[in-house]
Amino acid sequence: MDIKQLKHFSALAQKGSFTLAAKQLSMAQPALSQSIKRLEQHLGVTLVNRNPHYRGQDGSRLTLTAEGVALQQHAALIINQLKQAEAQIRSMANLTQGEVRIAVPGMLGSYYLPSRLMAFRHQYPDLKLSLFEGGTRDSLRMLQNEEVDIAIITGQDLQPNFNSHLLLSEQMVVALSDDHPLSQCSSVTLPQFLTHELVMFKPGYFHREWMLSHAKSLGIEVNIAFETNLINLIKQVVSQGYAITSVLEMVIEAHDKIQARPFNPAVFLDLHIAWNKERPVGLADRAFVEFLMAHR
Repeated sequence: MDIKQLKHFSALAQKGSFTLAAKQLSMAQPALSQSIKRLEQHLGVTLVNRNPHYRGQDGSRLTLTAEGVALQQHAALIINQLKQAEAQIRSMANLTQGEVRIAVPGMLGSYYLPSRLMAFRHQYPDLKLSLFEGGTRDSLRMLQNEEVDIAIITGQDLQPNFNSHLLLSEQMVVALSDDHPLSQCSSVTLPQFLTHELVMFKPGYFHREWMLSHAKSLGIEVNIAFETNLINLIKQVVSQGYAITSVLEMVIEAHDKIQARPFNPAVFLDLHIAWNKERPVGLADRAFVEFLMAHR
């Protein structure tokens, strides 16, 4: 039993006539009759009671058997669901329906993506955007667990089963107050940075892991005075001179009253937009990736 047979049977049940049903289906009446007979043979039942002794003006009259009535109900549901599926897929293909689920690091979600997200929404107003912010490790986990379709992760987190594009390479800088002793330096070495009180992101952020791993290799015990994932709070702690931190250069804005100093040697963070190559990417996701790459 296939969808074509169900459509033939549904038309016959609605019209009550082989002649009218065949006309509606744009097919020959004998072909429709054979299609219904094959359906009955496949199911092993009689679906229509044919009345050879009476013909109305619309052609030979028929009624449905109990099995025919049951099949008509199922056929109506199946055909309707098929129409809905076709309509949805066409809408998705035309980018008039669909959802983009993306996990992003907090700093990019706050400072890099907002204007690009608004521009994307302006171009594709019918697409839904679901944004999940957290650490880069959170983005990686969500992508691995298929909680999102695409994610922005560090180059170190790329895996063989990912497809990816390099989105941006951003410098990591030391953020400190105007009157902090290190503000007199044109650049800051990692050992210099690590000997001061720090405000850091909580576990799950690449910045934190990177700093702690280097501190361990240098034999330096880190003094983490504050822990928070709230970027604005981190900036307030830094601007008031309570601690220093390291952030992407994009985070420091002119009105922050915070000084930014590069590391010596300079440190850059490569961020990639990635998706699982073993899981087909939807047209909405593909459109979002292409948009970001075109507006880096």
